[in-house]
Amino acid sequence: MALNIKWTKRAFKSFHKTVIGIEEEWNEQAAKRFVNKVNNFLQILKTQPKIGKIELREKSIRGFVISRQTTVLYRIKEDAIVLLKFFNNRQNPRNKLK
Repeated sequence: MALNIKWTKRAFKSFHKTVIGIEEEWNEQAAKRFVNKVNNFLQILKTQPKIGKIELREKSIRGFVISRQTTVLYRIKEDAIVLLKFFNNRQNPRNKLK
């Protein structure tokens, strides 16, 4: 059974910021490729929610590397998968779960 995907405000904001950053650093095509990667990943995540590695066991937070530069953090709930944040892997790793 496929679970629904729910976006937190923080996930939406960090996703948008990532797309804008890719567009500014590279180009619009690169940003579109990233968006397609995320959409493809979310389709897989709906049916295979445990695909990501555990990042913080106490809070049941999982992470999946979308690209070398970006990891998506999420939590599996009973009825949905909650996207928490898109993290820029070039940042300090201590900020990943803040």
